[in-house]
Amino acid sequence: MVVSHPQGDRDGESLLDFSRRYADADGRFAGVVTVSVHAGYFVSSYEARVFGKRGVLGLLGTDGVFRALRSGDTLSSGLATDYAALVSDDADEGTAEVRLHGWDNTRRYSIARKLFEFPLAIVVGLAEAEQHAAAADLRRRYLRRAGAVSALLLAVMALLGGLSWRLQQARARAQDERIEHARRLEHLAFHDNLTDLPNRAHFSHLLIQGMQQARRYERKLALLFLDLDHFKVINDSLGHEAGDELLQEIGRRLHGSVRASDIVARLSGDEFVVLLPEIDTPDQVVPVAEKILAAVARPFTLAGQEISVTVSVGVTLFPDDGDDEQTLMKSADVAMYHAKEQGKNNFRFFSQALSTDSLERLTLEASLRNALERGEFRLCYQARRSMSDGRITGMEALVHWQHPELGLLPPCKFVPLAEELGLILALGRWALTSACRQNVAWQREGFPPLGMAVKLSERQFIDESLVKNMASALNDSGMDPQLLEVEITEGVVIRDIQQTIRTLTDLKRLGVRVAINDFGAGYSSLSNLQQYPIDMIRIHRSFIRDRGRNPDPSGLAAALIKLGRSLSLTVIAEVEPEAQADFLRTQLRDEFQGYYTHQPMSAEDFAQLMRQQLAAEDRPRTD
Repeated sequence: MVVSHPQGDRDGESLLDFSRRYADADGRFAGVVTVSVHAGYFVSSYEARVFGKRGVLGLLGTDGVFRALRSGDTLSSGLATDYAALVSDDADEGTAEVRLHGWDNTRRYSIARKLFEFPLAIVVGLAEAEQHAAAADLRRRYLRRAGAVSALLLAVMALLGGLSWRLQQARARAQDERIEHARRLEHLAFHDNLTDLPNRAHFSHLLIQGMQQARRYERKLALLFLDLDHFKVINDSLGHEAGDELLQEIGRRLHGSVRASDIVARLSGDEFVVLLPEIDTPDQVVPVAEKILAAVARPFTLAGQEISVTVSVGVTLFPDDGDDEQTLMKSADVAMYHAKEQGKNNFRFFSQALSTDSLERLTLEASLRNALERGEFRLCYQARRSMSDGRITGMEALVHWQHPELGLLPPCKFVPLAEELGLILALGRWALTSACRQNVAWQREGFPPLGMAVKLSERQFIDESLVKNMASALNDSGMDPQLLEVEITEGVVIRDIQQTIRTLTDLKRLGVRVAINDFGAGYSSLSNLQQYPIDMIRIHRSFIRDRGRNPDPSGLAAALIKLGRSLSLTVIAEVEPEAQADFLRTQLRDEFQGYYTHQPMSAEDFAQLMRQQLAAEDRPRTD
């Protein structure tokens, strides 16, 4: 690991580059991974009430150069000092000592600790003058009183005796406070300030110790990597205070689910880890993982609401899945992501097969972060046709990714990952704006005005800027709002019915049309459906897909179609094979869409499809 000297960015902020050599499976050099972090992040926990106005909290490199240094309200970087004079060779020993710090000529009680696996040390210090201020003021006050009664020798001696005793007490208290401050600073350096659990740096040390003991006594060690499911949605909808309260309660529940000898730590955000020493077989991990899942799944009360949260857990074993910290953590992370892909709220043990699958995911993740800026996304369009005469009545815009190495990827390959990485809002805004502009462009070419459907994810639907962004896309493109159709899943509309109604009402005020996508897959009741200001329902493909093998789905599909008609809603069905089309011709009067007619196609191909329809309409009939 190499940590750069501070560098300035365009905003005047100091940045630190963390670089690590990356090797391939054969150990050969494969590249360098670099992450840039604002220097101020590492000293952001500085609090004046703890450190005083002249205390210090710093991140010092082994070359003697501070990467970040905070003293009072002043944040600096690049200052040089004697590393060996500040940092003890023994990471577990050392006490706070009074030193004259050359960078500002201030004497401080200071102590430093090395960071495991990093060429860095944390330096904390309390100004000697501030620590002695109370005692010094007290001493000066009493000495002035002694001088005023110097003529009375006996009184002075008695007074001085009393002052001496009180001064000793003050010094003793000051010393106790300094020791307590040092202990508190050390605790803050190695514990998460929200949950009071060991932080990433402390856990790294504990994991290394655990592996050493397991190796010495020829035993196994289990590492569980936990990530909360949909935490970002909860944090955004209920607020950060509720999110912090949830994380604190999660920490308490995890502690109550493991043995006293086990270790629970919080790495960052909604990521936790559990270390289980003294494990003989993987079977011993299963009841612990199940207990953790059950503990987290119990309902929480946050911001006056009862909510349920689940967690995905990845399990890896030492030394089976790795014999060093980095490999073990990576294996646990891979297993956790596969647990999420299997439906969340479960746990998964690491295997080499998972490692192979994770390479594709890592490749996608690395490329996805910059794909929008590089212009790699494309909109493809799938035609929607009238069931009565087969005419094109509209289209659905579907985002595809033209990956430079993997080719054209459908939405299912990257949209869930975009939601996970927090990129879905930016991607959704681009798709909405591009779809509106393309619709207007086709009309200017002489094509008839057709409806344009755009899907909204759950994260997009609860975004406070949704209506504003949609209005902006319509105004900028000049598109008729009546032609824009937004699709939301049934699961989204039943999460918070009142808020859903308010959002849908705001969308309807813009003039756009609203459809419930995959209708029938959720739990909407007829009474709820009547409350929603919607225009269309799209029947979930599962009610039609098995029509040839199982007659029951057809009956359900017919019932859903009848329900839509009774509510005066346009009903759209997804059709793939001919058998489904034959069935729908007897039931559906509205519209259908799917691979039975066309796959999603480029804007150029869709324009050609519309030209063919216009040509067919102009061709004189011979019958």
